[in-house]
Amino acid sequence: MYLINALLLIGTFLMMELVAWAAHKYVMHGWGWGWHRSHHQPSGRGWFEKNDLYAVVFAGLAIVLIFIGSGDYGPTYWIGFGMTAYGLAYFLFHDGLVHRRWPFNYAPRSGYLKRLVQAHKIHHAVREKDGCVSFGFLYARPLPELKQDLQRQRESG
Repeated sequence: MYLINALLLIGTFLMMELVAWAAHKYVMHGWGWGWHRSHHQPSGRGWFEKNDLYAVVFAGLAIVLIFIGSGDYGPTYWIGFGMTAYGLAYFLFHDGLVHRRWPFNYAPRSGYLKRLVQAHKIHHAVREKDGCVSFGFLYARPLPELKQDLQRQRESG
């Protein structure tokens, strides 16, 4: 039983990157741009931006799943915690390391974390809804590929 619960938690964490990628590309840069625009065109109006409503939606879903499974620690409990673990990683890496939305003084000089930061900067090279590349939050394709994709996007208009 412990193994199944651990696999549910870890599997959900990993699947959340795919869910987040799809939500970022097709919702946030699609019909949900109204909230996400604040993240690409920051106004400097304080700690929160409209885009943070996406975190509230995902957290609400995780809370509901944890609550549903809390009676018997069923699958929804562990799925909810997998989503919560992903949300914590997102908060640490995306909001902290990449966007410095809270005091985080570490600047990676090489490796995975540096690639993650640079990939997100390439994503933010476009301030509009269309033309962005690199929609993942905790995974980034190699930088030369992303730069080529961005160049192709710019050339195609």
